[in-house]
Amino acid sequence: MGQWAARSPPGAADSQRPMPTPSRRDLANAIRFLAIDAVQAANSGHPGMPMGMADIAEVLWNDYLSHNPGNPKWFNRDRFILSNGHGSMLQYALLHLSGYDLPIEELKNFRQLGSKTAGHPENHMTPGVETTTGPLGQGFANAVGFALAEKLLAQRFNRPELAVVDHRTWVFMGDGCLMEGISHEAASLAGTWGLHKLVAFWDDNNISIDGQVQGWFTDDTPARFEAYGWQVIRGVNGHDPDEIRTAIDTAMKSSDRPVLICCRTTIGFGSPAKAGKESSHGAPLGKDEVAATRAALGWEHGPFEVPEAVAEAWNARSAGHNRETRWGHVYEAYAGQYPAEAAELDRRIRGELPADFAGIADAYIAKLQAEGPVVASRKASQMAIEAFAPHLPELIGGSADLAHSNLTLWKGSKSVAGSDPDANYVYYGVREFAMTAISNGLALHGGFLPYDATFLVFSDYARNAVRMSALMGAQAIHVYTHDSIGLGEDGPTHQPVEHLASLRYIPDNDVWRPCDAVESAVSWRAAIERRDGPSCLVFSRQNLPHQARSEAQVADIRRGGYVLKDSVGAPEVIFIATGSEVGLAMQAAERFGDGARVVSMPSTDVFDRQDAAYRESVLPKACRKRVAIEAGVRDFWRKYVGLDGAVIGIDSYGASAPAEKLYPHFGITVEAAVAAARGHD
Repeated sequence: MGQWAARSPPGAADSQRPMPTPSRRDLANAIRFLAIDAVQAANSGHPGMPMGMADIAEVLWNDYLSHNPGNPKWFNRDRFILSNGHGSMLQYALLHLSGYDLPIEELKNFRQLGSKTAGHPENHMTPGVETTTGPLGQGFANAVGFALAEKLLAQRFNRPELAVVDHRTWVFMGDGCLMEGISHEAASLAGTWGLHKLVAFWDDNNISIDGQVQGWFTDDTPARFEAYGWQVIRGVNGHDPDEIRTAIDTAMKSSDRPVLICCRTTIGFGSPAKAGKESSHGAPLGKDEVAATRAALGWEHGPFEVPEAVAEAWNARSAGHNRETRWGHVYEAYAGQYPAEAAELDRRIRGELPADFAGIADAYIAKLQAEGPVVASRKASQMAIEAFAPHLPELIGGSADLAHSNLTLWKGSKSVAGSDPDANYVYYGVREFAMTAISNGLALHGGFLPYDATFLVFSDYARNAVRMSALMGAQAIHVYTHDSIGLGEDGPTHQPVEHLASLRYIPDNDVWRPCDAVESAVSWRAAIERRDGPSCLVFSRQNLPHQARSEAQVADIRRGGYVLKDSVGAPEVIFIATGSEVGLAMQAAERFGDGARVVSMPSTDVFDRQDAAYRESVLPKACRKRVAIEAGVRDFWRKYVGLDGAVIGIDSYGASAPAEKLYPHFGITVEAAVAAARGHD
C-alpha cells in the first residue's frame, strides 16, 4: 500500500481544506521528540534508541504495517515486536501517532504509577503492544513464535483462492539482543523452519550501555544469520527512507527464508552533544540538550506538541478500518465455502475450548480412577496428551531434544518443519530458553495452546521466559520431568532440589506435581482450561502407585490440595505431600495409626487461591502437628507446617545412585516421617 494511502485520516476525502505535506523527516521527528519529551518529563528512560530508529519505524508503520488502530486485536494484523524494549517510547509514540487508544496524557505520564506507558512495553497494559519486552533477546524469540503461529495457521486454514491467515511479524532489535544467547537459539530455529514472513531490523549502532561495542561484540552478524539460513540485507542506511523502503521491498519478496535487515544508525540521532554516544542510551538528554536537538532538527514545537498536519499524516485509523473490512469480506467468503474450517478457526481465535472437552476430560479421568494404572507420572502425562490432543487441534507441543524422555510425543504428532496442514509438534533441539520464549509467542499470537518440555533441573535455563509467561498472562504449558532425586544414577547435576520452590515463587505461575495418573490428568486439564497464565507440570521418572479416591476426592484435586486419607476423628497429625512422596505419606499414615490424615497437595498455588473455609477444612488450625514431605528444599513448606511442624526433604545436592538407595540416604523415609509426627528427632 502506498505511503499516503496508509496515512489517510478519518474524513480526509470530505475535507476541502488544503493541508501542507510533511516530509518524512518531519514524521520521524514526531517520534523523536515525543520520546525525548517523555523521557525528560519522567527524568528517566532511554531516548537514544527511539531517536536512532525513528526513520526505520516511520517507513515501516506508514508504508507497510498492516494493522487497525481502532481494533488492536484484529486477528490478521501484522505483529510488531520491540525486542529492544528499553526504547519503549518509540513504540508508545508510534501507537499514539497512528491512532491507538493511547492519548498524549499517557505519554506525559511515561514511567509513572498507573499509566499505560510503563518503562518497558507490557502487553496487558497498552493497546497495540503484542508482548512484554525488556529482557533482551526474548522479544526476538517471541517473534519467532508469532511467525511460526502464522505459518502453521496458514498451512491449516488457507485455500489457494482465500488466504484468511496472511500477516507478517516485524521485530526491532539491537546489539544487546544479539549478544544474548537466546538470539542464537531462536534465529537458528527460524531459519530451519523457513519463516519467510518474519523480518527483523538490526539497529546496528555500535553502542551499548558500556560504550563502543568493539571490545565485546565483534561478531560478523550478517554472516552468522546467513549461516542460520536467513536472507540478509546488509549495509542499509537507517536514516535514509529510500534505502529502508528498498530493503523492505526486497524482504517482502522472500518466499522461503526469514530476513534480517542490517540498519546502520546513530544512537541519539540529532543530538549535537550526545549523538553516537552511550550517554544518550539510558538517561534524559537534559534541558539544554533537548533545546539544542530541537534547533538541530528544525523542530519548532513545544514539548509533546505535534503539528496538525503531521498528526493527520500519521493517523491510520481509517486505513486500518478499511484493511480489516477488506479482510472481513475474504473471511465471509471463506466461511461460506468452508464452514467447518471457519468455525474451527473462529473458535481458536476466540481462545475457546471445544464444547465437548469438559465431558471428554471427565470421562477420561473417571476411567483412570477406575483402572488405577501404576506408571511414572511422565508416562501418565503422555497418556493424558494422547487422550486430550485429538480433541484439541490447537495443542502444539515440543521438547528440548528429550522427546523420548519427557514423553511429549503422541500418535498424532507431526513436525512443524514441513508443510503438513496438521503440523503440531516442535523439535526444539537443545534450546530450553528459546523454546520457552517461542512458546510464549505462540500463546500470545492466538490460535494455539503450546506446551514445551525438558528436565526439571534444566528449567533454570528457561526460568526468565517462564517468569515472562506469568508476567504476561500467556497460556503456555511448561512440562518438566525427572523431578527429583528419584531419577537416580544421573546424579546431582540432573537432580532438581530447589527448582520446585523456585518455580512456585514466581507470581501467577501454577505449579503442579501430581502423585499418580489421575492427578496427572487433572493437572493437564487444569493447565488446558486455565486462560490467564502459564502452568508448570512436573512429573516423575519412576513409577508411582495409584491412589484410591471417591468421586468427591477426584473432584477436589482441581482445588490444588485435598484430603486423600482421613483420620478417625479429629486428626492428630497431618501428612502433606506431593508427587512421588504422596505414596510415602500414605505408608506413614498407616504406620502412625487412626489419628493421621494425608493431604495430597499437587498445586500449592491453586490451593492457596481457595477460600478460607475450604483451606481450613483441609488443614485445620486445631491440628498443630503437620509433617510435609517432598524431595526438595524444606524451607518452602514452613508456611504450611508452622512452628510445631516438621519437613522431610533435602537441603543438599543429590548423589549418583539408584533411586531406592537415595531416599533412605537422604532421610526421606516412612520411618523419618512417623518419627517427626510423633515428635522424635
